[in-house]
Amino acid sequence: MDGRTIVITGASTGIGYSIAERFAKAGWQVFGSVRKAADGDRLQRELGVTPLHFDVTDGPAIAAAAAEVAAALGNRTLDGLINNAGLVVSGPMLYLKPEEMLYQQEVNVLGPMRVTQAFAPLLGVDRTRQGRPGRISQISSVAGSNGFPFMGAYCASKHALNGMSESLRRELLMFGIEVSIVAPGAIVTPIWDKGEQQDMEQYRNTPYGAGLPRFREEMLKMGRRGLPASRVTDAVWHAMTASKPKLRYEVIPNKFREYTLPRLLPKRMVDRFFGKMLGPAAQG
Repeated sequence: MDGRTIVITGASTGIGYSIAERFAKAGWQVFGSVRKAADGDRLQRELGVTPLHFDVTDGPAIAAAAAEVAAALGNRTLDGLINNAGLVVSGPMLYLKPEEMLYQQEVNVLGPMRVTQAFAPLLGVDRTRQGRPGRISQISSVAGSNGFPFMGAYCASKHALNGMSESLRRELLMFGIEVSIVAPGAIVTPIWDKGEQQDMEQYRNTPYGAGLPRFREEMLKMGRRGLPASRVTDAVWHAMTASKPKLRYEVIPNKFREYTLPRLLPKRMVDRFFGKMLGPAAQG
C-alpha cells in the first residue's frame, strides 16, 4: 500500500482516529483534519499523520487544505476521502431552536459537501491527474434509516447525508469514483461523553421533562456497550481497498434486534415501544 494517500476529516478522536491509525500502519500517507493545533501535533507524533487544520463549516480553510494536499500529491490522484467529521444536536423537535437545527445540518450535511467539492478534483474529477480514480466513504449512521425521539436534528442530517451520497455516487460514475455509505450503530467513542455533558435543563418544564432523562440514560448505556471503533474502520478499509466495494456498510451491534427487526415490525408497534420508554405523559 506504500504510496497511497487518504484524507480523513475529524481524525482527532474516535472513529476518525481509528481509521487514521489503520491506514497509517498499512503504509498509506494519511492527511487528517483537526480543529485544534494540539490535536494535529498529537496525530503527527503518535501516527505520523499529516494534520490539516480546518473546520468543515469553514470553506476557505477547506480550500487551503485541499491546496496543501494537492501540492503533496504533485500530479497524482488522491486515493481516498473519508467524510467522518460530525456532531450530535439533541432535544425535542417542538422546542429545538431553529439555529440548532441549522448548525446540525451545517456540520453533518454541508460539511461533507464542502469537503467533497474541494477534494473531488484530486480524486480524479481533474482528468489531467495521473493514477486510478479515488474513492469516497461517507460516515453516516443507523439514524439515517430511522427516527429516534430527541434526535430529530441528527436523524434528519443523516437521512440527508444518505440521500446526498446516493446522488453523488451516480454523478461520479463518469469519473470512476466510488462512493460508499458506512452506517454505524452504537460505537464506543467520546461522542457519548459529549452527549452526557449536553445541557437538557432548558426542557425541564416541558412535557418531555420526565421522559428525556430516562431516554438519554438508555441511549448512553447502549452507546457505552457498543462496538469498538475498529469495526467501523474494518468497513472503511474494505470500501477503500476491495475490488468491488459495497455501496453500503452497516456496522451495528445486535443487528437483527436493533436494526432489522424494528424495520420489519409495523411502525405503530415501534412507536408504542418508544412511548413506553418516554413515560405516561408522552402517551397521552
